[in-house]
Amino acid sequence: MLFQVERVMELLDSPKVDGRSVCDLFSDYEGVDAQYERVVTARGKTDIVRITIQGLNKDAPVLGIVGQLGGVGARPEMVGLVSDADGAIAALSAALKIAQMRKVGEILPGDVYVATHICPDAPTIEHKPVPFMDSPIGVKESLKLMLNRDLNAILSLDTTKGNRIAKRRGFAISPTVLRGYILKVADDLLDVYERVCGTMPFVLPITIQDITPYGNGVYHINSIMQPCTVKLDVPVVGVAITTETAVAGCATGASHETDIELAARFCVEVAKYFGSGKIKFYDEGEFSRLRNLYGDLTFLVGKGV
Repeated sequence: MLFQVERVMELLDSPKVDGRSVCDLFSDYEGVDAQYERVVTARGKTDIVRITIQGLNKDAPVLGIVGQLGGVGARPEMVGLVSDADGAIAALSAALKIAQMRKVGEILPGDVYVATHICPDAPTIEHKPVPFMDSPIGVKESLKLMLNRDLNAILSLDTTKGNRIAKRRGFAISPTVLRGYILKVADDLLDVYERVCGTMPFVLPITIQDITPYGNGVYHINSIMQPCTVKLDVPVVGVAITTETAVAGCATGASHETDIELAARFCVEVAKYFGSGKIKFYDEGEFSRLRNLYGDLTFLVGKGV
């Protein structure tokens, strides 16, 4: 999928990139609906991009792939594409590949919904050990706009390089989060990881802090698990693009095409089988038992500030 990754990177690496230019990338594909919505705040503007690639069965489970980021650029402070853009690149590359598959007759069983936002001049904020990218719009607000349709599972792609615990170059997957529970890592997703990467799986260690809403004053590894605070009833798995050393989200020249390609290809492989029920994000029986034993934990993800 390097072709798709490089095409998307070239498109996003411009101070003039916007939602319209991203949606134009999908204009020639039948069965693909790409739309954008501009959001303007006192801190700037960004374009919410929503792409639906139609599957064979409208009643099949729908997979959501969200590219999490503050912005694809930090202009005028930084020149060029920033590391924080990796999540958007991977999500859009997966969408492009699935659209191209559909064009040649490789239509997936269910719909695939891809969302991200495009901001070439996002601000930055202080964070340890390296600065984070900020955004013209808050994390929860952007996710509500990106995830404004019914979904059956979510893969959340995010650059996750500014930390001390996920220190391997490539990408990691998180445990499944659902209704405030951090569940075991899904066996089906581990199988896909091993097949795609040809290596032992790399699992992102997440904590209760990471699944609580942003803005509550506690540490978060980043915003990768924040979709679980918007879609409480939908299983969420983080797909974290990682490095061995801490790299700031606002750093340029720090996007590794091959790592982004692996993460995007992982998402495409999950999408191939999710709509037909051949991949599950969690064990329904075990989750039901957990809730019977320990009750409702949605207060962890459902209350913000």
